Amino acid sequence: MQTTVSLQEPFSYSIFLLVSIVILVVAFTYYIIYSRNRKTNLELSEIKLKTIPEKNIKNISAIKEKYLGKLDGIEYKYNNKEIELRKAYQSISEIVRLFVFEMTDITIQNYSLSELKKINIPEIYELIKEYYEPEFTCKPTGNFIVSINKARGVINKWK
Repeated sequence: MQTTVSLQEPFSYSIFLLVSIVILVVAFTYYIIYSRNRKTNLELSEIKLKTIPEKNIKNISAIKEKYLGKLDGIEYKYNNKEIELRKAYQSISEIVRLFVFEMTDITIQNYSLSELKKINIPEIYELIKEYYEPEFTCKPTGNFIVSINKARGVINKWK
């Protein structure tokens, strides 16, 4: 049994198929170029936005009053024996850290002592360093009134 296969010429296919493939290739190439340029333009606009400093107008006196009031509340609780010395120091430390966050937008709430030293705000570093021993020792000791007054002083002097 003899079988014959007749092959078509390479370009004897429909012209429609050839034109369609060319159009798809051109469209795909245009899409790639356009999307890369658009992505680059978006990245450039984001960089421009980041370099323009935001005017973050804060009512410094209101923020100071807020945190001085919180310190007054801690002092009241400690003097009335509602909280013990360790909890009082922990609360002062938390208030000071939140104050710095609200004033600078630096999230120091979970910073260790060495990390605090790196942010280059020596007053805060010294305060938190002073609070470490009463916060973390088995039998906390420390002069709470002196410590809370130092915290008030740092808050009052903040510019």
